[in-house]
Amino acid sequence: MFSDMFIFEFMSKSALEIQLQTLPHQPGVYQYFNDEGIIIYVGKAKDLKKRVSSYFTKTHENGKTRVLVKKIASIKHIVVDTETDALLLENNLIKKYQPRYNVMLKDDKSYPWICIKKERFPRVFSTRRVIKDGSEYFGPYTSMKTVSTLLDLIKGLYHLRNCNYDLAEDKIVNGKYSVCLEYHLGNCKGACEGFETEDAYNESIKAIKEILKGNFKDSLSQFKIQMKQCSEHMHFEEAQKIKEKIEVLENYQSKSTIVNPKISNVDVFSIMSDESYAYVNFLQLSYGSIIRSHTLEIKKKLEETDQELLELAIIEIRQRFHSNSKEIYVPFQVQVGDNLKVTIPKLGDKKHILDLSLRNAKYYRMERFKQIKITDPDRHVNRIMAQMKTDLRLPAEPRHIECFDNSNIQGTNPVAACVVFKNGKPSKKDYRHFNIKTVEGPNDFASMEEVVYRRYKRLLDENQPLPQLVIIDGGKGQLSSALKILDTLNLRGKIAIIGIAKRLEELFYPNDPIPLYLDKKSETLKIIQQLRNEAHRFGIEHHRNRRSKSALNTELETISGIGDKTVVDLLKHFKSAKRIANAKLDELEVVVGISRAKKVYNFYHNQ
Repeated sequence: MFSDMFIFEFMSKSALEIQLQTLPHQPGVYQYFNDEGIIIYVGKAKDLKKRVSSYFTKTHENGKTRVLVKKIASIKHIVVDTETDALLLENNLIKKYQPRYNVMLKDDKSYPWICIKKERFPRVFSTRRVIKDGSEYFGPYTSMKTVSTLLDLIKGLYHLRNCNYDLAEDKIVNGKYSVCLEYHLGNCKGACEGFETEDAYNESIKAIKEILKGNFKDSLSQFKIQMKQCSEHMHFEEAQKIKEKIEVLENYQSKSTIVNPKISNVDVFSIMSDESYAYVNFLQLSYGSIIRSHTLEIKKKLEETDQELLELAIIEIRQRFHSNSKEIYVPFQVQVGDNLKVTIPKLGDKKHILDLSLRNAKYYRMERFKQIKITDPDRHVNRIMAQMKTDLRLPAEPRHIECFDNSNIQGTNPVAACVVFKNGKPSKKDYRHFNIKTVEGPNDFASMEEVVYRRYKRLLDENQPLPQLVIIDGGKGQLSSALKILDTLNLRGKIAIIGIAKRLEELFYPNDPIPLYLDKKSETLKIIQQLRNEAHRFGIEHHRNRRSKSALNTELETISGIGDKTVVDLLKHFKSAKRIANAKLDELEVVVGISRAKKVYNFYHNQ
């Protein structure tokens, strides 16, 4: 398999540089070791010299990659014949050593199989142990539910034994065994007493093997022939039983067939990734039916591309599930060797099955997010923050976000709201509302300037932490107003700021005429919308409170010597301000006393 093998160990940087220059321009696998002799990274390359040298000749944006390069104390490399050999060797070395800076690949040995035992009158059963005794194993299956469904199907179609007797020919002839209850129930044809021939039993086993491979055609045609023969010989009860078997088989086939039955012996791979993890879905097709489905979660360690991760996953999954398919469907070009046909579907049934695979990867990712949100909230928050940093092109993760919104009706009672999110969640104790003091009339731009100035002038004066991101509910005008204040406070460049327009959910950046449009299903956009809606709700609530208070201010409150309690007592008794104005002096005295009654009475009758 390997044409040559070279091992280079360098104990100093000068030796390392010399040997880097002598690396071969050949495909192979390289291993990085730290100063303690522990392997920290394994990688493959079409050209060892170019790939390994790239680690030391360019500046890496990813911090983990920079740390990796600093820790490299020695290098080993293995030259192989082909790129396929490099892929296989890389996969095996990663699983063997589990290097710190490689993606995590776990070899799960607990998948269920369906075993056809090597014996006279073979039994068919499920197992999680593969024993090399000549028995045939189908699988591994990713779900025990699938195994149970298939075994129930087989049991309903064929009458197989489930006892563990040694049905040697001489023992049957000598009458060592007798039929059990399963025979009398019609679940077994009594091979133990010679009621069923070995040839007839093996024909059933042959049909079962085809079903397990996904080929239902032969079994269906055979059953139809048998049903016709029984009908011709007037054995209608037997024909009815065979018809029921046909219906069971067709029903199962209809549920499992999703594409053109001509698509057979094909593996389908798709990938969905974010900043920290990648999710690779695998579908195996046989005769147009999905016979296996599995999604692999891969934790990123460095700045691995989707192509690199998908190539590694294809090799790992095909090894894990013993796939011998000669063709794979993938969303983009991958290098997995010359012996495997790579197809990138663009339309039709092939594109449909690839889209189905991608949908499975997305659903798996969403389910994992829901689970992680409960079991590991820190990981969930870290992922969201990293995603927002990337989506919004921010210099730092937006752990602290503030959003501003103005509220007024026809220029009356103008107010503004500031809501605060920390780690992607509302921090209600940090919410603030503002009564506009320096602006008259409906001037949103001037109101925004006042609010932003008051907010961040106070934070600066009190040495409070500043947010990483400020969101302005409004278009370019409001954003420009807020930006002017940041310049005034010398905060330009220290705080990232964007504006969001309601109609098309456009995100505006300072000095950028072209808005940013995020995917409507993006988690980043959902958090921004939540911020905007929360700011609007908080502002409206404060505005309503102000208007309500203003509306309840009656002329009673303007009377000298009359306080809030007196007003409340009068309104409780007389029910309205009009009735209070028309009340007689003695009626007022009963409620609030002589002194205050005179003040109220004189106010209304001396006008």
